Amino acid sequence: MSSRLGVDVGGTFTDFLLFNEQNSQLRLLKTPSTPQDQSIGIMNGISQLIAETGISPSEITALLHGTTVSTNIVLEEKGAKVGLLVTKDFEQVLHLARSQTPGPLAGWMIMEKPDPLADLELTRGIPERLNAHGEVLSPLDEVAARRAVRELVDAGVESITVSLLHSYANPDHERRLRTIIEETGTDIPISLSSDILPEFREYERTLVTVMNAYVGPSMRRYLANFEEKLKSIQFSPHVNIVRSDGGLMSVKRASESPVHTMMSGPAGGVSGAAFVATLAGHENALGFDMGGTSTDVSLIQNGEPLISRETSLGYYPIKVPSVEVHSVGAGGGSIAHVPMTGALRVGPESAGAAPGPACYGKGGEQPTVTDANLLLGRLPPRLLDGHMDLDVKAAEEAVGKVARALGLDLHQAAQGILDIVNENMFGALRLVSVQKGLDPRDFALVAFGGAGPLHGNAMAMLGKCYPVIIPPTPGVLSALGFLYSDVKNEFAQTYVRNVADIDGSQLVEIYARLGRDARGWLREEGIDEGRQELKYQADVRYLRQGYEFALSVNPESMSNGGLVDLESRFGAAHERLYGFRLDQPVELVNLRAVGSGQVEKVQLPRFDLEGPDASAAIFEQHRVHFDGGFLNANIYDRKLLRAGHRMVGPAVVTQADSTTVIHPGHVGVVDSYLNILISPEGGQD
Repeated sequence: MSSRLGVDVGGTFTDFLLFNEQNSQLRLLKTPSTPQDQSIGIMNGISQLIAETGISPSEITALLHGTTVSTNIVLEEKGAKVGLLVTKDFEQVLHLARSQTPGPLAGWMIMEKPDPLADLELTRGIPERLNAHGEVLSPLDEVAARRAVRELVDAGVESITVSLLHSYANPDHERRLRTIIEETGTDIPISLSSDILPEFREYERTLVTVMNAYVGPSMRRYLANFEEKLKSIQFSPHVNIVRSDGGLMSVKRASESPVHTMMSGPAGGVSGAAFVATLAGHENALGFDMGGTSTDVSLIQNGEPLISRETSLGYYPIKVPSVEVHSVGAGGGSIAHVPMTGALRVGPESAGAAPGPACYGKGGEQPTVTDANLLLGRLPPRLLDGHMDLDVKAAEEAVGKVARALGLDLHQAAQGILDIVNENMFGALRLVSVQKGLDPRDFALVAFGGAGPLHGNAMAMLGKCYPVIIPPTPGVLSALGFLYSDVKNEFAQTYVRNVADIDGSQLVEIYARLGRDARGWLREEGIDEGRQELKYQADVRYLRQGYEFALSVNPESMSNGGLVDLESRFGAAHERLYGFRLDQPVELVNLRAVGSGQVEKVQLPRFDLEGPDASAAIFEQHRVHFDGGFLNANIYDRKLLRAGHRMVGPAVVTQADSTTVIHPGHVGVVDSYLNILISPEGGQD
C-alpha cells in the first residue's frame, strides 16, 4: 500500500492531506504553524498523522511541500548579504528600476520605495558589453572581474548575483564569471540571470536573480534541515517542492531556484480549486481562499488557472511564472479597530498564529473576524473536530471594545466587522474579474481555506456568482492541489521581431532547441519520456507596446501559415481584453517551451445520488445571527452528509478543517463528489 502526503504551511495552520492510492481515501489534519521554523510544525503533524492512522512511514512514498519560507524571507527582510556583478556603468539598475511613481494626487509623496536587495556598496560593474543580438562589442575584462569578485568575497557576501546586459541573447560572459567566482575556492552560491530569467528587460531580470540569491542560502538551509528531520524518524519519501505556477520540482532544483517558490502555497490552492470546479461541472470559476492572515482570489477559465508572467511580493515585481493571484490583508485573524476617524477598519494587521484571535485563548486581546463569527453563532464553540475549544467570553470582551467605540451592541459590532471584511474581499474579486472585462455572474465561486466557506455565501451574494462550491476538504484544498500537480518548468528565449519579417523555419529551430532543453530537465527530474508533455507559447504585442500576451502556438505550423494565425489571434485577444485592436505591426517578444511531467493524479470517488433528506446529518440546532436578528439554524455534521442531500438555509455545516455557512434564502446541495453547491433558493437571482 502506498500513499502521498500534501503539506501546506500557512500563516496560522499547517495543513496535511494524506491520499491512499489504493482505496482513494483522504485523511486530513491541521496543526498550528511554527513561524520560527516551519519544519517543526510539519514534523509535529507528520508524527500525529502516523500515530492516528497507524500507517508505516515507508508507506508514504511522496511528500509534496508548499512553503512560504522564501516569501517570508523577503517580507521580513532577513535574506542573505548579496553581491551583484553587472555590466560597467549599469550599477544603479536596481535603484533606477522603472522610474515609475504612484499617482495621481501627489501619490509619489507617500510612496515607500524599498531598499534594493543588493546594496550599491556590494555592486561592481565589470567592463564588457554585448548587443541585443548577443554579439560581443567589448570582451570580458577578466582581470577587473577577478578583482571585483575578490572585493565582494572580502566584504563577506553570502551569495553572488551575475546579471549582465543582454545576457539573455548570449550567456557566455555570465558563465565565464561563474567560473571565475568558483576559482576563488569559496563555496558562495551563484545566481546567473541567464539561468533564472533569460529574457529581456534588464531591471526585472536583475531583480528576480538578486531575489533568488537573497533567499537562496536560507532556503537551502531550511530544505537540508527538513530532509535531515525526515531521516531522523526513518521517513524517506520522494520530496517535491511546489512552484509558483502550480508545478513541482525536486528539493535540489528548489535549492538552486528558490525564487520559483514565492507563490507556492496560493498555487496549490488555485490548482485544487480548478480541479474541484471542473468535477462540479463549472470550468469557469473564481477561487476564494480565505485563511487566517490573508485572502487570495484567482481566476479559473476552461478548467485551468490563469498563469501570469509577473507577480508582486510587497513592493517588488517578480518576473517568474506563477498562478495569477490577488491577495488582500483580510482573514480570520484580521484585527478590527476604530481609528481617530471613527470609521470601523478591519485588517490588514492580523493576530496570526500567535497569539491568534481572542477566542483561541492564547493571550490575544484584539477583536478579529473569527471572534465576530463566533459571537454571531456562525462558528461552533469547538474547532478541529472538537480538539480546540473557543473562548466565547474572551471574544465578547474583545469585540466589546469595537461596540463601545461605535455605540453599538455586541452583535451589531460583530456584524459590522463581517460586513467590512466582506467588502474588502469582494474588492479583490472584482480585480480578477470586472477589471479584466469579465462578469462575475458568469462564474462559479470556489470557497476554500479555513475561513472561506464561512464567507463564501456572502461573497456570492455581493457578486451574484453562483453556485458557491465548497469542496469536501476546503480547509486543506491547497494540499489537495499539490497532490494534483505535475512536475513543471519553462524554457524561454527573447526573440524580438516583427511578425511580417520572421522566417518561420528559424522559429521551428528555436522551439526545437527549447523543447530539447525542457525534455532534458524533465529527465533529470526522473520523468521518463512517456510521461512528458510539451506546450509552446509566444509572447506577442503591437510594435513598441510596453506589455505582451502569451499565446499558445504549434511550432510545426510556424513555416506554414501559423504566423498569420498568431497575428489574428493576438488582435482578437487584445480586442477582447481592451475593447479595441490596432492596424499596426505585430511583433514577437519571447518564445517559450513549457515542459510538464505527468504524475499520478488524485482520483476522488464518485457517489450515487441519494434522496434530498439530510436530517440524519443534523446533530443540533442553535440560533445564528443574520440580517439584524437571530434565527434558528440546523447544524450539520459534514461527515454524515451524502450525495444528493439538500440543506435549506439558514444552516451551518461543521467539519474538521472548516465551517460552512448557508444564508437564509439559499440552499446547499451535495453533488456526486461530495461538494456542497450553494445557490439561491428557487434559482439564481
